[in-house]
Amino acid sequence: MSISLKIQWRGEGGGREVFSLAFPLILSSGSWTVQHFVDRMFLAWYSAEAIAAAMPAGMLNFAVMSFFIGTAGYVGTFVAQYYGAGSMTRIGPAVWQGVYFSMLGGLALLAMIPWAGPIFDWVGHETAIRRQEETYFRWLCLGGFPVIAASALAGFFTGLGRPWPVMWVNFASTAVNLVLDYGMIFGKLGFPEMGIQGAALASVLSGAASFVLYLILMGRPSLNRLYGTLSGWRFDRELFVRLLKFGVPAGVQFLLDMAGFTVFVLVVGRLGTVSLAATNIAFNINTLAFMPMIGFGMAVSVLTGQYLGGDRPDLAARSAYSGFLMTFLYMTLIALAYLFLPGVFTAPFAARSEASQFPEIRRLTEVLLRFVALYSIFDTMNIIFASALKGAGDTRFVMVMIVVLSLGGLALPTWLAVSVFGLGIMAAWTIATVYVSLLGLAFYFRFLQGKWKAMRVIESLPSRPVLPATAAECPDVKFEA
Repeated sequence: MSISLKIQWRGEGGGREVFSLAFPLILSSGSWTVQHFVDRMFLAWYSAEAIAAAMPAGMLNFAVMSFFIGTAGYVGTFVAQYYGAGSMTRIGPAVWQGVYFSMLGGLALLAMIPWAGPIFDWVGHETAIRRQEETYFRWLCLGGFPVIAASALAGFFTGLGRPWPVMWVNFASTAVNLVLDYGMIFGKLGFPEMGIQGAALASVLSGAASFVLYLILMGRPSLNRLYGTLSGWRFDRELFVRLLKFGVPAGVQFLLDMAGFTVFVLVVGRLGTVSLAATNIAFNINTLAFMPMIGFGMAVSVLTGQYLGGDRPDLAARSAYSGFLMTFLYMTLIALAYLFLPGVFTAPFAARSEASQFPEIRRLTEVLLRFVALYSIFDTMNIIFASALKGAGDTRFVMVMIVVLSLGGLALPTWLAVSVFGLGIMAAWTIATVYVSLLGLAFYFRFLQGKWKAMRVIESLPSRPVLPATAAECPDVKFEA
Protein backbone atom coordinates (compact mmCIF):
# COMPACT_ATOMS: atom_id res chain seq x y z
CA MET A 1 0.00 0.00 0.00
CA SER A 2 2.90 2.33 0.78
CA ILE A 3 4.36 1.71 -2.67
CA SER A 4 0.96 2.36 -4.28
CA LEU A 5 0.59 5.67 -2.44
CA LYS A 6 4.08 6.74 -3.49
CA ILE A 7 3.27 5.98 -7.13
CA GLN A 8 -0.01 7.84 -6.83
CA TRP A 9 1.83 10.88 -5.48
CA ARG A 10 5.23 10.77 -7.20
CA GLY A 11 4.60 8.89 -10.42
CA GLU A 12 3.58 10.28 -13.80
CA GLY A 13 0.06 11.63 -13.54
CA GLY A 14 0.36 11.51 -9.75
CA GLY A 15 -0.53 14.11 -7.19
CA ARG A 16 2.85 15.80 -7.15
CA GLU A 17 2.84 16.37 -10.90
CA VAL A 18 -0.74 17.69 -10.88
CA PHE A 19 -0.04 19.94 -7.92
CA SER A 20 3.23 21.31 -9.38
CA LEU A 21 1.31 22.39 -12.47
CA ALA A 22 -1.81 23.47 -10.58
CA PHE A 23 -0.08 25.55 -7.90
CA PRO A 24 0.78 28.61 -10.04
CA LEU A 25 -2.59 28.26 -11.76
CA ILE A 26 -4.26 28.31 -8.34
CA LEU A 27 -2.36 31.48 -7.49
CA SER A 28 -3.28 32.87 -10.89
CA SER A 29 -6.97 32.07 -10.42
CA GLY A 30 -6.71 33.38 -6.88
CA SER A 31 -5.48 36.74 -8.11
CA TRP A 32 -8.47 36.98 -10.43
CA THR A 33 -10.71 36.05 -7.50
CA VAL A 34 -9.14 38.65 -5.24
CA GLN A 35 -9.64 41.22 -7.98
CA HIS A 36 -13.37 40.54 -8.20
CA PHE A 37 -13.78 40.10 -4.46
CA VAL A 38 -12.21 43.50 -3.72
CA ASP A 39 -14.11 45.07 -6.60
CA ARG A 40 -17.42 43.86 -5.11
CA MET A 41 -16.29 44.83 -1.61
CA PHE A 42 -15.50 48.40 -2.73
CA LEU A 43 -18.90 48.62 -4.42
CA ALA A 44 -20.60 47.31 -1.26
CA TRP A 45 -18.86 50.12 0.62
CA TYR A 46 -19.98 52.61 -2.04
CA SER A 47 -23.71 51.79 -1.97
CA ALA A 48 -26.18 48.91 -1.70
CA GLU A 49 -27.43 49.73 -5.22
CA ALA A 50 -23.91 49.49 -6.66
CA ILE A 51 -23.20 46.01 -5.24
CA ALA A 52 -26.69 44.84 -6.24
CA ALA A 53 -26.18 46.08 -9.83
CA ALA A 54 -22.61 44.84 -10.33
CA MET A 55 -23.30 41.11 -10.19
CA PRO A 56 -26.19 40.89 -12.71
CA ALA A 57 -24.56 43.29 -15.18
CA GLY A 58 -21.13 41.72 -14.74
CA MET A 59 -22.50 38.20 -15.15
CA LEU A 60 -24.46 39.16 -18.26
CA ASN A 61 -21.35 40.70 -19.81
CA PHE A 62 -19.25 37.67 -18.92
CA ALA A 63 -21.97 35.30 -20.15
CA VAL A 64 -21.79 36.87 -23.61
CA MET A 65 -17.99 36.98 -23.49
CA SER A 66 -17.69 33.44 -22.12
CA PHE A 67 -18.58 31.87 -25.47
CA PHE A 68 -15.65 33.61 -27.10
CA ILE A 69 -13.33 33.04 -24.13
CA GLY A 70 -14.20 29.32 -24.06
CA THR A 71 -13.58 28.95 -27.78
CA ALA A 72 -10.43 31.07 -28.04
CA GLY A 73 -8.99 29.64 -24.82
CA TYR A 74 -9.44 26.11 -26.15
CA VAL A 75 -6.21 26.59 -28.07
CA GLY A 76 -4.59 25.46 -24.81
CA THR A 77 -5.80 21.91 -25.56
CA PHE A 78 -4.31 22.12 -29.06
CA VAL A 79 -1.03 23.31 -27.57
CA ALA A 80 -1.02 20.49 -25.00
CA GLN A 81 -1.71 17.75 -27.55
CA TYR A 82 0.77 19.13 -30.08
CA TYR A 83 3.35 19.33 -27.33
CA GLY A 84 2.63 15.78 -26.20
CA ALA A 85 2.96 14.58 -29.80
CA GLY A 86 6.24 16.49 -30.30
CA SER A 87 4.87 18.73 -33.08
CA MET A 88 6.28 22.02 -31.75
CA THR A 89 6.00 24.14 -34.90
CA ARG A 90 2.20 23.74 -34.96
CA ILE A 91 1.83 25.38 -31.55
CA GLY A 92 2.30 29.03 -32.52
CA PRO A 93 -0.12 28.88 -35.47
CA ALA A 94 -2.75 27.25 -33.24
CA VAL A 95 -2.52 30.11 -30.75
CA TRP A 96 -2.89 32.74 -33.46
CA GLN A 97 -6.14 31.18 -34.67
CA GLY A 98 -7.49 31.85 -31.18
CA VAL A 99 -6.45 35.49 -31.46
CA TYR A 100 -8.27 35.85 -34.78
CA PHE A 101 -11.38 34.35 -33.26
CA SER A 102 -11.05 36.87 -30.41
CA MET A 103 -11.52 39.70 -32.90
CA LEU A 104 -14.98 38.37 -33.68
CA GLY A 105 -15.73 38.34 -29.97
CA GLY A 106 -14.63 41.93 -29.54
CA LEU A 107 -16.97 43.05 -32.32
CA ALA A 108 -19.88 41.08 -30.83
CA LEU A 109 -19.39 42.76 -27.44
CA LEU A 110 -19.33 46.21 -29.03
CA ALA A 111 -22.58 45.38 -30.82
CA MET A 112 -24.21 44.67 -27.43
CA ILE A 113 -23.70 48.22 -26.10
CA PRO A 114 -26.83 49.79 -27.68
CA TRP A 115 -28.95 46.97 -26.24
CA ALA A 116 -28.01 47.60 -22.62
CA GLY A 117 -31.04 49.81 -21.90
CA PRO A 118 -33.71 47.50 -23.36
CA ILE A 119 -32.13 44.42 -21.75
CA PHE A 120 -32.15 45.77 -18.21
CA ASP A 121 -35.55 47.43 -18.68
CA TRP A 122 -36.86 43.95 -19.54
CA VAL A 123 -35.15 42.43 -16.49
CA GLY A 124 -37.19 44.77 -14.35
CA HIS A 125 -35.00 45.53 -11.35
CA GLU A 126 -35.58 48.65 -9.29
CA THR A 127 -34.88 51.89 -11.18
CA ALA A 128 -31.81 52.91 -9.17
CA ILE A 129 -30.23 49.50 -9.73
CA ARG A 130 -31.26 49.34 -13.37
CA ARG A 131 -29.45 52.54 -14.36
CA GLN A 132 -26.24 51.34 -12.73
CA GLU A 133 -26.56 47.95 -14.41
CA GLU A 134 -26.69 49.65 -17.80
CA THR A 135 -23.62 51.76 -17.06
CA TYR A 136 -21.57 48.82 -15.79
CA PHE A 137 -22.51 46.59 -18.71
CA ARG A 138 -21.74 49.19 -21.41
CA TRP A 139 -18.27 49.93 -20.09
CA LEU A 140 -17.37 46.26 -19.69
CA CYS A 141 -18.39 45.58 -23.29
CA LEU A 142 -15.79 48.08 -24.50
CA GLY A 143 -13.00 45.82 -23.24
CA GLY A 144 -14.11 42.56 -24.84
CA PHE A 145 -11.32 41.90 -27.34
CA PRO A 146 -8.24 42.12 -25.08
CA VAL A 147 -9.84 39.91 -22.41
CA ILE A 148 -10.78 37.23 -24.96
CA ALA A 149 -7.43 37.39 -26.75
CA ALA A 150 -5.58 37.17 -23.44
CA SER A 151 -7.31 33.83 -22.78
CA ALA A 152 -5.93 32.49 -26.07
CA LEU A 153 -2.41 33.71 -25.33
CA ALA A 154 -2.59 32.26 -21.81
CA GLY A 155 -3.49 28.91 -23.42
CA PHE A 156 -0.05 28.89 -25.03
CA PHE A 157 1.74 28.84 -21.67
CA THR A 158 -0.68 26.53 -19.84
CA GLY A 159 -0.76 24.07 -22.74
CA LEU A 160 3.02 23.77 -22.56
CA GLY A 161 2.82 23.06 -18.86
CA ARG A 162 4.52 26.39 -18.05
CA PRO A 163 1.94 28.28 -15.98
CA TRP A 164 4.26 30.69 -14.14
CA PRO A 165 4.09 33.43 -16.79
CA VAL A 166 0.29 33.24 -16.57
CA MET A 167 0.49 33.72 -12.83
CA TRP A 168 2.75 36.77 -13.07
CA VAL A 169 0.60 38.38 -15.76
CA ASN A 170 -2.51 37.87 -13.64
CA PHE A 171 -0.75 39.29 -10.61
CA ALA A 172 0.23 42.39 -12.57
CA SER A 173 -3.24 42.94 -14.04
CA THR A 174 -4.83 42.43 -10.61
CA ALA A 175 -2.56 45.10 -9.13
CA VAL A 176 -3.58 47.48 -11.92
CA ASN A 177 -7.25 46.74 -11.30
CA LEU A 178 -7.14 47.18 -7.54
CA VAL A 179 -5.35 50.52 -7.69
CA LEU A 180 -7.66 51.86 -10.38
CA ASP A 181 -10.71 50.45 -8.57
CA TYR A 182 -9.94 52.35 -5.41
CA GLY A 183 -9.11 55.54 -7.27
CA MET A 184 -11.99 55.55 -9.75
CA ILE A 185 -14.80 54.28 -7.51
CA PHE A 186 -14.17 56.67 -4.59
CA GLY A 187 -12.43 59.54 -6.38
CA LYS A 188 -8.97 58.95 -4.88
CA LEU A 189 -5.40 59.11 -6.24
CA GLY A 190 -6.27 62.06 -8.48
CA PHE A 191 -9.23 60.37 -10.20
CA PRO A 192 -12.79 61.72 -10.20
CA GLU A 193 -15.40 59.79 -8.24
CA MET A 194 -17.11 57.52 -10.78
CA GLY A 195 -18.73 54.80 -8.65
CA ILE A 196 -19.74 51.73 -10.61
CA GLN A 197 -18.52 53.27 -13.88
CA GLY A 198 -15.05 53.50 -12.36
CA ALA A 199 -15.15 49.84 -11.37
CA ALA A 200 -15.98 48.85 -14.95
CA LEU A 201 -13.30 51.08 -16.45
CA ALA A 202 -10.70 49.64 -14.06
CA SER A 203 -11.62 46.13 -15.25
CA VAL A 204 -11.30 47.14 -18.90
CA LEU A 205 -7.85 48.68 -18.40
CA SER A 206 -6.56 45.71 -16.41
CA GLY A 207 -7.74 43.35 -19.17
CA ALA A 208 -5.87 45.41 -21.75
CA ALA A 209 -2.75 45.24 -19.57
CA SER A 210 -2.95 41.41 -19.54
CA PHE A 211 -3.15 41.24 -23.33
CA VAL A 212 -0.14 43.52 -23.80
CA LEU A 213 1.96 41.59 -21.29
CA TYR A 214 1.20 38.26 -22.98
CA LEU A 215 2.16 39.69 -26.36
CA ILE A 216 5.49 40.86 -24.95
CA LEU A 217 6.22 37.43 -23.44
CA MET A 218 5.23 35.51 -26.55
CA GLY A 219 7.35 37.77 -28.73
CA ARG A 220 10.60 36.51 -27.18
CA PRO A 221 12.97 35.11 -29.85
CA SER A 222 13.52 31.89 -27.88
CA LEU A 223 9.82 31.06 -28.00
CA ASN A 224 9.52 31.98 -31.66
CA ARG A 225 12.37 29.63 -32.59
CA LEU A 226 10.82 26.69 -30.77
CA TYR A 227 7.10 27.20 -31.36
CA GLY A 228 6.64 29.80 -34.10
CA THR A 229 4.93 32.30 -31.83
CA LEU A 230 5.65 35.14 -34.28
CA SER A 231 6.34 33.35 -37.55
CA GLY A 232 3.09 31.41 -37.19
CA TRP A 233 0.90 34.53 -37.22
CA ARG A 234 -0.80 33.77 -40.55
CA PHE A 235 -4.41 32.71 -40.78
CA ASP A 236 -4.61 28.92 -41.21
CA ARG A 237 -8.01 27.95 -42.54
CA GLU A 238 -7.73 24.24 -41.74
CA LEU A 239 -6.50 24.88 -38.20
CA PHE A 240 -9.08 27.61 -37.63
CA VAL A 241 -11.89 25.27 -38.71
CA ARG A 242 -10.61 22.59 -36.33
CA LEU A 243 -10.53 25.14 -33.52
CA LEU A 244 -14.18 25.92 -34.30
CA LYS A 245 -15.06 22.20 -34.40
CA PHE A 246 -13.75 21.49 -30.92
CA GLY A 247 -13.62 24.96 -29.41
CA VAL A 248 -17.14 26.16 -30.21
CA PRO A 249 -18.79 23.38 -28.14
CA ALA A 250 -16.46 24.37 -25.28
CA GLY A 251 -17.50 27.99 -25.80
CA VAL A 252 -21.19 27.10 -25.88
CA GLN A 253 -20.73 25.07 -22.68
CA PHE A 254 -19.07 28.02 -20.98
CA LEU A 255 -21.74 30.40 -22.31
CA LEU A 256 -24.72 28.33 -21.21
CA ASP A 257 -23.21 27.58 -17.82
CA MET A 258 -22.76 31.31 -17.26
CA ALA A 259 -26.13 32.09 -18.86
CA GLY A 260 -27.92 29.72 -16.51
CA PHE A 261 -26.48 31.42 -13.44
CA THR A 262 -27.03 34.84 -15.01
CA VAL A 263 -30.72 34.09 -15.46
CA PHE A 264 -30.76 32.79 -11.90
CA VAL A 265 -29.32 36.06 -10.54
CA LEU A 266 -31.59 38.20 -12.71
CA VAL A 267 -34.69 36.32 -11.59
CA VAL A 268 -33.65 36.41 -7.93
CA GLY A 269 -33.24 40.18 -8.38
CA ARG A 270 -37.01 40.42 -8.72
CA LEU A 271 -37.30 39.41 -5.07
CA GLY A 272 -35.78 42.73 -4.00
CA THR A 273 -32.49 44.43 -3.19
CA VAL A 274 -31.79 42.35 -0.06
CA SER A 275 -32.24 39.01 -1.84
CA LEU A 276 -30.17 40.16 -4.80
CA ALA A 277 -27.36 41.62 -2.69
CA ALA A 278 -27.20 38.50 -0.49
CA THR A 279 -27.10 36.26 -3.55
CA ASN A 280 -24.33 38.37 -5.07
CA ILE A 281 -22.26 38.23 -1.88
CA ALA A 282 -22.80 34.48 -1.44
CA PHE A 283 -21.63 33.82 -5.01
CA ASN A 284 -18.71 36.16 -4.48
CA ILE A 285 -17.66 34.32 -1.31
CA ASN A 286 -18.04 31.01 -3.13
CA THR A 287 -15.83 32.28 -5.93
CA LEU A 288 -13.07 33.13 -3.47
CA ALA A 289 -12.88 29.49 -2.35
CA PHE A 290 -13.92 28.01 -5.68
CA MET A 291 -11.19 29.43 -7.91
CA PRO A 292 -8.40 27.12 -6.65
CA MET A 293 -10.45 24.27 -8.11
CA ILE A 294 -10.22 26.03 -11.46
CA GLY A 295 -6.43 25.83 -11.16
CA PHE A 296 -6.61 22.09 -10.58
CA GLY A 297 -9.08 21.74 -13.44
CA MET A 298 -6.74 23.54 -15.82
CA ALA A 299 -3.83 21.33 -14.70
CA VAL A 300 -5.88 18.18 -15.28
CA SER A 301 -6.96 19.41 -18.71
CA VAL A 302 -3.34 20.15 -19.72
CA LEU A 303 -1.99 16.81 -18.52
CA THR A 304 -4.87 14.96 -20.16
CA GLY A 305 -4.04 16.67 -23.46
CA GLN A 306 -0.31 16.07 -23.16
CA TYR A 307 -0.63 12.40 -22.26
CA LEU A 308 -3.23 11.72 -24.94
CA GLY A 309 -1.01 13.50 -27.46
CA GLY A 310 1.69 10.98 -26.49
CA ASP A 311 -0.82 8.07 -26.57
CA ARG A 312 -0.83 7.45 -22.81
CA PRO A 313 -4.53 7.47 -21.77
CA ASP A 314 -3.68 5.54 -18.59
CA LEU A 315 -1.59 8.45 -17.32
CA ALA A 316 -4.26 10.92 -18.42
CA ALA A 317 -6.81 9.05 -16.25
CA ARG A 318 -4.42 8.98 -13.31
CA SER A 319 -3.95 12.75 -13.59
CA ALA A 320 -7.71 13.27 -13.38
CA TYR A 321 -8.11 11.12 -10.30
CA SER A 322 -5.14 12.78 -8.61
CA GLY A 323 -6.68 16.20 -9.23
CA PHE A 324 -10.08 15.08 -8.00
CA LEU A 325 -8.73 13.69 -4.71
CA MET A 326 -6.93 16.92 -3.84
CA THR A 327 -9.83 19.20 -4.79
CA PHE A 328 -12.33 17.03 -2.91
CA LEU A 329 -10.33 17.23 0.31
CA TYR A 330 -9.86 20.99 -0.10
CA MET A 331 -13.48 21.74 -0.83
CA THR A 332 -14.71 19.59 2.06
CA LEU A 333 -12.75 21.79 4.46
CA ILE A 334 -14.14 24.94 2.85
CA ALA A 335 -17.69 23.58 3.05
CA LEU A 336 -17.28 22.95 6.78
CA ALA A 337 -16.08 26.54 7.20
CA TYR A 338 -19.18 27.80 5.36
CA LEU A 339 -21.37 25.86 7.80
CA PHE A 340 -19.65 26.67 11.07
CA LEU A 341 -17.83 29.96 10.45
CA PRO A 342 -20.01 31.95 8.03
CA GLY A 343 -19.29 35.23 9.78
CA VAL A 344 -15.64 35.03 8.76
CA PHE A 345 -16.69 35.25 5.10
CA THR A 346 -19.33 37.97 5.45
CA ALA A 347 -17.32 40.25 7.74
CA PRO A 348 -15.30 42.02 4.97
CA PHE A 349 -18.55 43.14 3.31
CA ALA A 350 -19.85 44.63 6.55
CA ALA A 351 -17.02 47.17 6.86
CA ARG A 352 -18.16 50.62 5.78
CA SER A 353 -21.44 49.26 4.38
CA GLU A 354 -24.78 50.92 5.00
CA ALA A 355 -25.78 50.11 8.61
CA SER A 356 -29.50 50.34 7.85
CA GLN A 357 -29.54 47.56 5.24
CA PHE A 358 -26.53 45.33 5.66
CA PRO A 359 -27.49 43.37 8.83
CA GLU A 360 -30.46 41.86 6.99
CA ILE A 361 -28.30 41.16 3.93
CA ARG A 362 -25.67 39.53 6.14
CA ARG A 363 -28.17 37.23 7.88
CA LEU A 364 -29.55 36.02 4.56
CA THR A 365 -26.07 35.56 3.07
CA GLU A 366 -25.04 33.27 5.93
CA VAL A 367 -28.12 31.13 5.30
CA LEU A 368 -27.30 30.90 1.58
CA LEU A 369 -23.78 29.72 2.40
CA ARG A 370 -25.34 26.48 3.63
CA PHE A 371 -26.50 25.78 0.09
CA VAL A 372 -23.03 26.66 -1.20
CA ALA A 373 -21.47 24.20 1.27
CA LEU A 374 -23.61 21.37 -0.12
CA TYR A 375 -23.24 21.96 -3.85
CA SER A 376 -19.53 22.84 -3.70
CA ILE A 377 -18.73 19.17 -2.91
CA PHE A 378 -20.39 18.09 -6.17
CA ASP A 379 -18.74 20.97 -7.96
CA THR A 380 -15.39 19.20 -7.55
CA MET A 381 -16.63 16.49 -9.93
CA ASN A 382 -17.98 19.16 -12.26
CA ILE A 383 -14.66 20.99 -12.52
CA ILE A 384 -12.21 18.08 -12.61
CA PHE A 385 -13.98 15.56 -14.83
CA ALA A 386 -15.34 18.17 -17.24
CA SER A 387 -11.77 19.50 -17.55
CA ALA A 388 -10.45 16.03 -18.33
CA LEU A 389 -13.13 15.48 -20.98
CA LYS A 390 -12.37 18.84 -22.60
CA GLY A 391 -8.64 18.12 -22.51
CA ALA A 392 -9.33 15.04 -24.59
CA GLY A 393 -11.65 16.77 -27.04
CA ASP A 394 -14.99 15.46 -25.72
CA THR A 395 -16.43 18.95 -25.87
CA ARG A 396 -19.68 17.98 -27.57
CA PHE A 397 -20.89 15.88 -24.65
CA VAL A 398 -19.98 18.61 -22.17
CA MET A 399 -21.92 21.10 -24.29
CA VAL A 400 -25.01 18.87 -24.53
CA MET A 401 -25.13 18.31 -20.78
CA ILE A 402 -24.88 22.03 -20.13
CA VAL A 403 -27.65 22.73 -22.67
CA VAL A 404 -29.96 20.21 -21.01
CA LEU A 405 -29.22 20.99 -17.38
CA SER A 406 -28.49 24.72 -17.48
CA LEU A 407 -31.66 25.55 -19.34
CA GLY A 408 -33.91 22.72 -18.15
CA GLY A 409 -32.49 22.27 -14.66
CA LEU A 410 -31.60 25.81 -13.57
CA ALA A 411 -32.86 28.75 -15.64
CA LEU A 412 -36.39 27.55 -16.44
CA PRO A 413 -37.16 26.02 -13.00
CA THR A 414 -35.89 29.16 -11.23
CA TRP A 415 -38.08 31.40 -13.40
CA LEU A 416 -41.11 29.18 -12.80
CA ALA A 417 -40.49 29.01 -9.06
CA VAL A 418 -40.04 32.76 -8.56
CA SER A 419 -42.06 34.43 -11.31
CA VAL A 420 -44.92 31.97 -11.81
CA PHE A 421 -45.44 30.18 -8.49
CA GLY A 422 -44.27 33.06 -6.29
CA LEU A 423 -41.81 31.01 -4.27
CA GLY A 424 -38.97 32.72 -2.47
CA ILE A 425 -35.20 32.73 -2.46
CA MET A 426 -34.87 29.37 -0.66
CA ALA A 427 -36.64 27.61 -3.49
CA ALA A 428 -34.36 29.28 -6.03
CA TRP A 429 -31.22 28.23 -4.17
CA THR A 430 -32.50 24.67 -3.77
CA ILE A 431 -32.82 24.50 -7.55
CA ALA A 432 -29.28 25.82 -8.01
CA THR A 433 -27.92 23.19 -5.61
CA VAL A 434 -29.66 20.33 -7.42
CA TYR A 435 -28.39 21.66 -10.76
CA VAL A 436 -24.72 21.70 -9.73
CA SER A 437 -25.01 18.24 -8.17
CA LEU A 438 -26.55 16.68 -11.29
CA LEU A 439 -23.93 18.30 -13.49
CA GLY A 440 -21.04 16.90 -11.45
CA LEU A 441 -22.51 13.39 -11.49
CA ALA A 442 -23.09 13.52 -15.26
CA PHE A 443 -19.46 14.41 -16.03
CA TYR A 444 -18.17 11.80 -13.61
CA PHE A 445 -20.15 8.96 -15.21
CA ARG A 446 -19.09 10.11 -18.69
CA PHE A 447 -15.47 9.98 -17.57
CA LEU A 448 -15.98 6.44 -16.24
CA GLN A 449 -17.23 5.29 -19.65
CA GLY A 450 -13.76 5.94 -21.10
CA LYS A 451 -14.76 7.06 -24.60
CA TRP A 452 -12.57 10.14 -24.18
CA LYS A 453 -9.42 7.98 -24.20
CA ALA A 454 -9.60 7.55 -27.99
CA MET A 455 -10.27 11.22 -28.77
CA ARG A 456 -7.80 13.79 -30.18
CA VAL A 457 -8.17 17.39 -31.39
CA ILE A 458 -4.97 17.43 -33.46
CA GLU A 459 -4.44 15.87 -36.86
CA SER A 460 -2.82 12.43 -37.15
CA LEU A 461 0.92 12.76 -36.69
CA PRO A 462 3.81 10.28 -37.01
CA SER A 463 4.25 8.57 -33.66
CA ARG A 464 7.43 9.21 -31.76
CA PRO A 465 9.25 6.64 -29.61
CA VAL A 466 9.43 8.72 -26.41
CA LEU A 467 6.78 9.61 -23.86
CA PRO A 468 5.64 13.20 -23.41
CA ALA A 469 7.56 15.17 -20.83
CA THR A 470 5.82 15.81 -17.57
CA ALA A 471 5.14 19.35 -16.49
CA ALA A 472 8.30 19.35 -14.38
CA GLU A 473 10.35 18.14 -17.35
CA CYS A 474 9.22 20.70 -19.93
CA PRO A 475 11.95 22.24 -22.11
CA ASP A 476 13.84 24.85 -20.15
CA VAL A 477 12.69 27.82 -22.20
CA LYS A 478 14.31 30.99 -20.89
CA PHE A 479 12.39 34.22 -20.92
CA GLU A 480 14.99 36.73 -21.95
CA ALA A 481 15.36 39.92 -19.97
